[in-house]
Formats: sequence, structure tokens, C-alpha cells
Amino acid sequence: MNNTEQIKEWISEDAMRMQALSIASALGLSNWCLAAGFVRNLAWDKVHGYSCATALNDIDLIYFNRDDTSEKADRAIEIRLKAISDFPWSVKNQARMHTRNSDRPYASTEDAMSYWVEVETAVGATLSDRQDIDIIAPFGVDVLFEYTITPNSKRLKPEAFAQRMQEKRWLDTWPKLMVNA
Repeated sequence: MNNTEQIKEWISEDAMRMQALSIASALGLSNWCLAAGFVRNLAWDKVHGYSCATALNDIDLIYFNRDDTSEKADRAIEIRLKAISDFPWSVKNQARMHTRNSDRPYASTEDAMSYWVEVETAVGATLSDRQDIDIIAPFGVDVLFEYTITPNSKRLKPEAFAQRMQEKRWLDTWPKLMVNA
């Protein structure tokens, strides 16, 4: 089994993650996925041999819609989600995030993810129209099995990387990880 199939299997065996995917899918958003810690933390838990999942601070629902790039639209989706589940949703339309990051406009959710600070964070899961799990990963998923945290060479931001390392405390939670700078 390749690493992408392994991640799909792990997600399919995780009732909370499958419920979150199902809820997000029902919104009918364009080019959406649940990303960052949603997949990354699960993979790191598994490769560390943890029997219990590390709690998620939030569930990052990202999507791409050029027709309404307002933060108000994201807040409305969060309110809708919080009305039907207790998950800690964080919703961001990637069609507007280039302005915050001082980048050229992104072409898609996957393109936006390719600018994220760490390579290992740029992995998401979505459900196809047939309800199959699909993985979106501009850098692939193999990095999640290499015990690394890697700054994205496309977006070298050493200060942001160092700040995230400190705030997220990844090396404390997953002690086999090494910074791949």
C-alpha cells in the first residue's frame, strides 16, 4: 500500500474525521478540503505509534470561490457549521488569501496550499462525488512519513516558521520529528 492509500485508510477508520468530511461535503463548496492538522496530525500520530489521536485545535476547511472572497462569507459558513456540530471549524476561502500573504492570486486550493509555511502542513482530504476520500497534497504525502518538519522553499519565511514551531509545539507532541531546514 502506498502512503496516499495508507492515509486514506487511516482517515476512513477515524469516525470523527469521516464525520467532519461528510459535514463539509454537504456544504457543496467548490474545490474544498479539510487540511493542515486534519491530515498531518493523524499521520504523525500513526507513524509515532500513538493509539489515541492528538486533539485538533481546529479543523481547517478551505475552499476556492472567486465569486465571494469576503471574510463575511467564511464567517457565515463557520456559523452554519457550528450550528450542526461541535467541531472547532476554521473556514478560509483560498481565493482571497493571496492578499494577506502578498502573493500573486492563487489559481486553486492546491495552488494556495503550495505557499503554506511548512511542506508537511500542505495536505488535505476531501470527498469525491462518489464519497471516496481524495487527498490534495502539492508536495505529496511521503513527507508525512519521514519524521520531518520542512520549511517551504517556495515561501521562505524563517520567522513565521520559527514562530509556528514554538506555538504549535510539534517537537514536544511528536518527539521523533526533526526540523529539515
